[in-house]
Amino acid sequence: MKKYKCNVCGYVYDPETGDPSQNIPPGTPFEKLPDSWTCPVCGASKEDFSPED
Repeated sequence: MKKYKCNVCGYVYDPETGDPSQNIPPGTPFEKLPDSWTCPVCGASKEDFSPED
């Protein structure tokens, strides 16, 4: 599963970790995150993330 990086603050969403602060369980791919999900660090929207190489 691909990691995605916030273009605003540099936070990296790792699907293997999920996002416990927003009740996103480990194993959740970025594409399956709800549209309402935001960066846990700066609050940027999903559109502000890019896949990491």
